[in-house]
Amino acid sequence: MSALLPVYRRSNIIMSRGEGVYLFSPEGKRYLDFASGIAVNALGHCHPHVVAALKNQAELLWHCSNMYQVPGLNRMAERLVEVSFADKVFFCNSGGEAVECGLKMIRKYHDATGHPERYRVITMEGGFHGRTLACISAGGNDIARKGYEPLMDGFDRAEFNNLASVEAAIGPETAAILVEPIQGEGGVNVATREFLHGLRSLSDRHGLLLFLDEVQCGMGRTGALFAHEQAEAKPDIVSSAKGIGNGFPLAACLTTDAVASAMTPGSHGSTYGSNPLAMAVGNAVLDVMLAPGFFAHVGQIGSYLKAGLEKLVQRFPDQFAEVRGTGLMLGLKTRKPHYEFVDQLRAAGLLTAPAENQVIRIVPPLIIEPSHVDEALEILQVTAKKWS
Repeated sequence: MSALLPVYRRSNIIMSRGEGVYLFSPEGKRYLDFASGIAVNALGHCHPHVVAALKNQAELLWHCSNMYQVPGLNRMAERLVEVSFADKVFFCNSGGEAVECGLKMIRKYHDATGHPERYRVITMEGGFHGRTLACISAGGNDIARKGYEPLMDGFDRAEFNNLASVEAAIGPETAAILVEPIQGEGGVNVATREFLHGLRSLSDRHGLLLFLDEVQCGMGRTGALFAHEQAEAKPDIVSSAKGIGNGFPLAACLTTDAVASAMTPGSHGSTYGSNPLAMAVGNAVLDVMLAPGFFAHVGQIGSYLKAGLEKLVQRFPDQFAEVRGTGLMLGLKTRKPHYEFVDQLRAAGLLTAPAENQVIRIVPPLIIEPSHVDEALEILQVTAKKWS
């Protein structure tokens, strides 16, 4: 019997190494990775520039605590501020931590501005924000919440992409609105431009903070550094993780000067957050992502992949219902339980990630080329023919 806590649906496959867009078993079987560790390996596996940065830093310094200046820390923060809405950045280790940081910022901001009674946050049905007690209380995933009642107070649910529903949930204790521009776990549901703009307007009208969870949809996945940039909807807080470290534990919470002014020494912290190894890796990832043409490539290859998936739906209407998403954050909705098809794809050498509501997430590394898309579509077609 395994000594591991049984909280994952692990297959029996062992992955022993990765190279580019592929993973390999000890026996040498090759898998085309269109799951990317659930949208984490944005630059693929063992990207040479990232590996070199990690190796170099590993020979110099791993940890020295945040009582001192950390190599690469200010540089990465300044680079993120330069290319985003933000004025200040806090680094931590995971998406859940980044969301927790944002939730604490919300309460601290309203307390500092004379409204400690404002602490409630409006969240969305189908939302997912992490696995901590606060995160599952904020989220709308029933499986993640089951057995942990009573959940934390302070969250009110509204309907995703329904502005009237959000407005109806606003009360005198409301402090902020929390939403994913694209719901990942919830089934690759894309917030409309009108919805995000409406949330910004509601926030301004009622003195609320707009908190966007871009843990999964950010860091280039939609063809921009952050998904909200394409909707031109400015947030007050953004949580980021997954692709920001390409698999190394790294996350960030970005915010404005107005919100950051409430966060004083001792009001938040992280033992491992912004350690030298993470900063070296994060800066190496930014080197690649911020290079000219990188985001344009994501948009172009994403359109090519989506077009191929839409043809797949047309060819197999009894198996598939629709394609969702944008860039390289796509979802293939099936007409019957999808775990079996995910297993069949894996056996055929293509890795994908299941989501809620019978949606298969297709979130490959952002460095894929047309040949990789063609390979994936061929596996999908062959497998679909056998899926009756």
